[in-house]
Amino acid sequence: MKKETQLANQITEGIIWKQLLIFFFPIVFGTFFQQLYNTIDTIIVGHFIGKSALASVGGSSTQIVNLVVGFFTGLSSGASVIIAQFYGARDERSVQESLHTAYAFSILGSIAISIPGILLAPHLLRWMNTPAELVRDSALYLRIYFAGILFVFIFNVGSSILRAIGDSKHPLYYLMVCCLLNIILDILCVVWLDMGVAGAAIATFFSQAASAALVTRKLMVSGGILKLSLKQLRFHANVLRSLLRIGMPAGFQSIMYSLSNVIIQSALNSFGTDTVAAWSVYGKLDAVFWMISGAIGISITTFVGQNFGARKYGRVKKSVRVCLGIDALISGVLVIFFLLLRNPLFRIFTNDADVIRIGCEMMALITPCYMFFICIEVLSGALRGIGDVIIPTLITLGGVCLFRILWLFGALQIRPTVNAIILSYPVTWLTTSILFILYYLYRKRRTLAS
Repeated sequence: MKKETQLANQITEGIIWKQLLIFFFPIVFGTFFQQLYNTIDTIIVGHFIGKSALASVGGSSTQIVNLVVGFFTGLSSGASVIIAQFYGARDERSVQESLHTAYAFSILGSIAISIPGILLAPHLLRWMNTPAELVRDSALYLRIYFAGILFVFIFNVGSSILRAIGDSKHPLYYLMVCCLLNIILDILCVVWLDMGVAGAAIATFFSQAASAALVTRKLMVSGGILKLSLKQLRFHANVLRSLLRIGMPAGFQSIMYSLSNVIIQSALNSFGTDTVAAWSVYGKLDAVFWMISGAIGISITTFVGQNFGARKYGRVKKSVRVCLGIDALISGVLVIFFLLLRNPLFRIFTNDADVIRIGCEMMALITPCYMFFICIEVLSGALRGIGDVIIPTLITLGGVCLFRILWLFGALQIRPTVNAIILSYPVTWLTTSILFILYYLYRKRRTLAS
């Protein structure tokens, strides 16, 4: 109990930049190891099976997985926000009810998604205009992934709850262990047993099962006001309403993000296997930025949530300013790194010259524009921390999703090229960033005046 109280006080009372970084780094390293699940699959499949298998693991199947998992992750963010607020206010009963409701929700949600996912996988792939030669392996990979979606959901909700109370280290430790397990299983199933794409999916299945078991055990044995009991898993109506009120807009926002990416993937699929393989590899490299950006978003949401619950509004505003500076610095370094080393980075995944050339062109076009996304991540995370989700969701839907879809249909009519498709990212990021700045300034005057 003493340790938990000290941790909470660091978030609500410690030096902001220092505590943000202490909280941020375990999250970003944890996300890094989580991303390694699919990245290792991609590297091993790309080198030991070929570019068709590489496109099967990392193309349309990845976009479908991101759509489903992103939706649930958005929903579970509702749990992390309300737990952070209750924890900051030291409301033990509400923390317990929120924990058990979130876990029950993750179990029910996984059942509702896994069965349709297994049944509809080939149809979803064909709807995305996936090249015919990729459908069989992609469907196999998806079906095995959906069979283990329960483990993905449980780990995501469990780790988000731990982070909501300021514990970003244990999710990191569990991901490090499970990433090592994934590497071992990938080598065993793909290289030694020659199981192909199925081997990569099976390795991910068992690794995610291990991560879910570890995070659940941690919550069951933890002391203080946050302790999981499987016998107490049930829905508490008041908590469920709050979870859905905050989580549903975030989940719907994630769906729209993913749908726009699905449309982009569908458009790129028409340019052939080399383009699909290049986009698959770029997606793995691009994930480095998104894991950093996502860790920043989680950090600011937790900081704002706990300080807002403790009614420390001046500290809320200062943490946003500090977080913007940290994100700008890290993103700038990452842009330079990608631009200078894009060719050798692509060679990690494949030796195909055409795939490398196309991928390097994609990276040169998109990565400098990462700087446009900084305000979107930080400001939306801060607004989520105070429970404001409706307007930010509408801003994202309009600026990123709807505008991106309109851009795609318009650009492809005028100039049907890969670059025209990819430009939809920077254009919509810039537009949405401006809208978020204006709305945050309005909310700061109305809600955070101190």
